[in-house]
Amino acid sequence: MKRPTLDEYFMEIASVVAKRSTCLRQHVGAVIVKDKRILATGYNGAPSGLPHCEEVGCLRDRMSVPSGERQELCRGVHAEQNAIIQAAKFGISVDGGTLYSTHCPCITCAKIIINAGIKRVVYGKEYADKNGLKLLEEAGVEIEFFPSDSLSKKVKN
Repeated sequence: MKRPTLDEYFMEIASVVAKRSTCLRQHVGAVIVKDKRILATGYNGAPSGLPHCEEVGCLRDRMSVPSGERQELCRGVHAEQNAIIQAAKFGISVDGGTLYSTHCPCITCAKIIINAGIKRVVYGKEYADKNGLKLLEEAGVEIEFFPSDSLSKKVKN
């Protein structure tokens, strides 16, 4: 078995983090890394201490809201947001870091990523709304699409 590259390694970790998600629609995981070290992780789910979507259901599903629309109705906090919040809560600067995410950041996450000083985003699945990518690009954040289906192929070699 070949040794994974750092991108393969951290994307694989992000996919494991996603397994903790409590979202009924998509399981998303994020890992923030700096100098080859993991600073924080996050997955999408309800705010701490509140009932999970698995318990109360999904308002967006009940309203037939398509993916990428009306995010304000979602009770969940996105994986990228949770990773940045976790770092902030414990006094860890993510400035200059890389964010690995199983999914493409939405526009709200893109704004938070930019303001957190993250310089590179690696993501594994496309998102219906491309405005997040456009904003990251405009801010000079390096973006790399790392197709999640290629991850399993690369790790098995």
